[in-house]
Amino acid sequence: MTPRISVVIPAFNAESTVTEAVRAVVTQPLSRGDFECIVVDDGSSDRTAELARSAGATVLRLPRNLGISSARNAGIQHARGKWIVFTDADGVPSRRWLSSILAEAENADASILAIAGKTLGLESRTPPARFIDLIGGLDAETYLRHETMPWAPGGNVAYRLENLLSVGGFDPTLKSYETAELHLRMSVRFGGRILYLPSALVLHRHRATWRGLWKQQRNYGAGYAQFILKHADRWPWSMKREAGAWIRLLPLAAQAVAACGEQGLVRRGLLLKQLAQRIGFASMFYSLRERRRISGRKARA
Repeated sequence: MTPRISVVIPAFNAESTVTEAVRAVVTQPLSRGDFECIVVDDGSSDRTAELARSAGATVLRLPRNLGISSARNAGIQHARGKWIVFTDADGVPSRRWLSSILAEAENADASILAIAGKTLGLESRTPPARFIDLIGGLDAETYLRHETMPWAPGGNVAYRLENLLSVGGFDPTLKSYETAELHLRMSVRFGGRILYLPSALVLHRHRATWRGLWKQQRNYGAGYAQFILKHADRWPWSMKREAGAWIRLLPLAAQAVAACGEQGLVRRGLLLKQLAQRIGFASMFYSLRERRRISGRKARA
């Protein structure tokens, strides 16, 4: 039987969380023939693949760690459903998550390019995780308010399989921002909008340490720089804009020192987040090697 929808979960060294993620998917209140759960093990050195298979997923194993975009692309190539919904190995979908998405997907016309669910924190006991909860760090509703380019994070979003195949899936050369870049290409090709579906809830384990959050946000900044370089015709960047971005950190630093309580946590978290992103952005955007790589890809395209 061909499934109506495919769930793709990229996973790298996720033995501590992948079992719960897979079980939350395979126990959704749908006929088991209506969906499939695919875990793409991205070259893990732990028991991720074994545990995912034991929990009920179909497991694809990549020969080495190639990154989340390559893992998702492998899932796309293997999927059989008309729609693919992506979630992460450190997320736990709610009981009605998949049925909510499937109901909307099967009734969606061409004006619906994607369906994005709601993401909230799970076990956010440490200050960094609590900070992400307070700012709605992974909730699609926040991202979809962007005036220039609304998009939804890749941990809780569904696309038509044929559209993903038509644009070649995610760009594996990007360190991050891969879902935004994918959505841009799909929007140009097909048009349409993202439907926000808050009933499709995923609980996500945010970064529990400031060091982990710093690394994540620096990676986000680097990926955003690659995105800007790749699409410089749409969003040109200048030294003036770069200087302005750094200057805007100064009042944030003053606020971080002065504020207390939850407001202080938010201010300090925002300072760390934006500083890490700026460093990541600058190190990638002004890299001659990266500029040559992207120029070479454009010349071959």
